[in-house]
Amino acid sequence: MWVRSTMAYRLSFLMMAAGNFAATALDFVAIAIMFSHVDVLGGFSLPEVAFLYGTTSTAFGIADLTLGNMDRLGRRVRDGTLDVLLTRPVPVLAQVAADRFALRRVGRLSQGVLLLAWSLTRLDVHWTPVTVALVPLMLVSGAVIFGAVFVAGAAFQFRADDASEIQNAFTYGGTTLLQYPPTVFATDLVRGVTFVVPLAFVNWLPALRVLGRDDPLRLPAWVDFASPLVALGCCAAAALAWRTGLRSYRSTGS
Repeated sequence: MWVRSTMAYRLSFLMMAAGNFAATALDFVAIAIMFSHVDVLGGFSLPEVAFLYGTTSTAFGIADLTLGNMDRLGRRVRDGTLDVLLTRPVPVLAQVAADRFALRRVGRLSQGVLLLAWSLTRLDVHWTPVTVALVPLMLVSGAVIFGAVFVAGAAFQFRADDASEIQNAFTYGGTTLLQYPPTVFATDLVRGVTFVVPLAFVNWLPALRVLGRDDPLRLPAWVDFASPLVALGCCAAAALAWRTGLRSYRSTGS
């Protein structure tokens, strides 16, 4: 329904998608400006940083397109309109995700894909079957991990009523974090996004294997291939949080 509504005004949709594309592209413009003054950033060249940027933006773009409206749940909890979703013979999670589905977000996704494609043509790496397979693997796993964070953040809003900004700190904030090399951040922060909120498995760890870079935490080599397992674990944790939050819901004021 929301897609049909959007496409009823196609020029407006194209303008909004182009604006979304341009707004997200400005993030990489800032990185490109930095490289006009330096040759490397944290030991990484511009194509390598573009690879990090492209992988995380593509993975997040997929999750944001499909589950980005989960942050609206707090508003529904406050005004009681979540009750309407409970009366329908459709999973509440699917309804919340589809609520006001914003097709314009495809602009962010396309920007990430284009930049990733550009970086792949510029990287000076030795491609093997393993490293080639790691690229789509990290994109799919990264999208699932970000999706799990969206769902877990929405589940938290059953208790906090309005915690969308906390959720955004780990989704949009996490995306910005992963667009830069891990070597520019403190070791404790890298540990946090590896062992606490495992965003490092979105692209940092597998990307370091693709780029032939050393892991700053000196983790075992097999960890670079653990993104699918981490994604499954995140899904299980998010599903448990969602079910717990939904069962605790007692209409307005809960």
